[in-house]
Amino acid sequence: MSFETPCRIVIPELPSMMPAGQCGILQPIRQKPLDLNSPVANPMKVNMISLQNVSVNFFHQGQTLAAVKNVSLDIPEGGVYGIVGTSGAGKSTVLRTINLLQKPTAGRVLIGATDITDLPGEELRKIRLKIGMVFQHFNLIHNKTVAENVAFVMKIAGESRQDIARRVPELLELVGLGDKETVYPSRLSGGQKQRVGIARAIANEPQILLCDEPTSALDLETTGAILDLLKTINQRLHITTVLISHEMAVIKKICHQVAVMNQGEVVETGDVYEIFAAPQHPVTAQLAAHTHDLELPERLLKNARGALIKVLYRGGKAEEPVLSDTIRRFDIDLNVLHGKIEYIDDRPLGLLILEAVGSETEI
Repeated sequence: MSFETPCRIVIPELPSMMPAGQCGILQPIRQKPLDLNSPVANPMKVNMISLQNVSVNFFHQGQTLAAVKNVSLDIPEGGVYGIVGTSGAGKSTVLRTINLLQKPTAGRVLIGATDITDLPGEELRKIRLKIGMVFQHFNLIHNKTVAENVAFVMKIAGESRQDIARRVPELLELVGLGDKETVYPSRLSGGQKQRVGIARAIANEPQILLCDEPTSALDLETTGAILDLLKTINQRLHITTVLISHEMAVIKKICHQVAVMNQGEVVETGDVYEIFAAPQHPVTAQLAAHTHDLELPERLLKNARGALIKVLYRGGKAEEPVLSDTIRRFDIDLNVLHGKIEYIDDRPLGLLILEAVGSETEI
């Protein structure tokens, strides 16, 4: 039961409590540049991907289903960009428009400065070679070994045997499978299969990595390990990463920026920290609330002796002695009923539920 519904919630206008503002290892890849008509520079400043008024309609039994509605996104180079929403929000469809596995019904798709929406087959194939993809259900070739699965995409791209023989062991070391070269997928765990999928996705030195719910088939511990691996790859190899998920916890752990989708539309975009600290859209607020897990037992709600206060700490304030300062300034007792401080993109965000006991004027 949420404490917000039946109880009196007091949010005092105390600046100290509610701050308004801040409240052998694989080496970096020598990128084979795409022909993007303009150089790609400063990470997180230049747009690697732009979706301009993209819509996708599906037609079934004479009916038109609008899966994606007029979506526009600018995804910077070099970062990890998340797209989050509940099932059926249109996330996977948007992701697949980036490499044109799903052709938009309307709108344009740009990679760098190049509009790829209507590129003919051979030119589009060259672009796709620079876009790796990690799938939800791994999509490994079961009659090929781990090394052969990774080598397969390099052979298709026309890489030499020497390059393949050199690079495959490096990739497997990077993803933590250096001792699994000759093992078949049937002998691997789910997390190990996804590691093979990641090694395969970056085998051709992509500039973009698309991740389609890469952890949804994994347990909690393995999910954390896979997200750490994707974060390491992004930081070490500077691959622009786009990740979709229905879990805000996944977005919070790895992404720098995020777009929130609902019923085929983007309802909010922004810096991940700000999205969690101050969500603007009801859908975003609901998704973020699921990660806080700050419900109180019924007995605490019934037996509360004072006012219940929800306090948000942002930025540096989350690491300051705000509660002790408040007790010194006001004649009240504060009882911490629930709360936590977590770090999103290395910035602290704290949320507490307090019981304040004292006179109404002091509270």
